[in-house]
Parts: sequence; structure tokens; C-alpha cells
Amino acid sequence: QVQLVESGGGLVQPGGSLRLSCAPSRSIDAIGAMYWYRQIPGKQRELVARIGISGNTNYAEAVKGRFTISRDNAKNTVYLQMNSLKPEDTAVYICNAALRVQDSGGFYDYWGQGTQVTVSS
Repeated sequence: QVQLVESGGGLVQPGGSLRLSCAPSRSIDAIGAMYWYRQIPGKQRELVARIGISGNTNYAEAVKGRFTISRDNAKNTVYLQMNSLKPEDTAVYICNAALRVQDSGGFYDYWGQGTQVTVSS
């Protein structure tokens, strides 16, 4: 069974940087659009960034200019570079991607378990 595996979370001081990564646990046929969400307990899940098949990107206004989403198709990996981090960026960051596991199958949404990012002095 394919899983999305996330890494790179941790504790960082305000103004610091982290890079998150997310990739399938095994080889797959194809990956469509990839997304980063974040979740704060008691709050609505927020879409942070999106990157399409062609590499086009979209960002939430709260992170625009500070976060950069990218993908490495050779590694089937999506990254989220987070700079100038603020305490309000503290959340569980969750990876989402549309995957085609079999060459004759369709695309289905897969979700990672999430990685904790804490921004505090």
C-alpha cells in the first residue's frame, strides 16, 4: 500500500527557516498536483500551497513571499521551503497528492500523516 511520507518539521525560532519534504513510500506510476495544508487544533484546515503538473504554483496570502513549494519529478518529491517563520505558522503540515499507482488506473488522493512545525522563541 502506498503512503505519503513527510519529514523536515521541528522547532525553530521566529525568523528561522525549515524545509519540509513529502514523497510516496514506494514507486508509483504518476503524480498529479501536489499540495501542502496546515492544521491548527480547533481551526479550519488551510491550504498553504499548491504545485501543478507543469510546475505552476499557488500560495495562501499569509505565506506568500515567505514559502516556496517545488517538486522534483525524478524523485517524486514535493518540498515546502519556509523562510521568515512566524509564531502563527505553528501547525501540523500535511502533504496531499493525486497519485496513479497502476498504469491503467485513475488518480486518487493520498494524504500524509503530517509533520509538526513549531515557531517559538
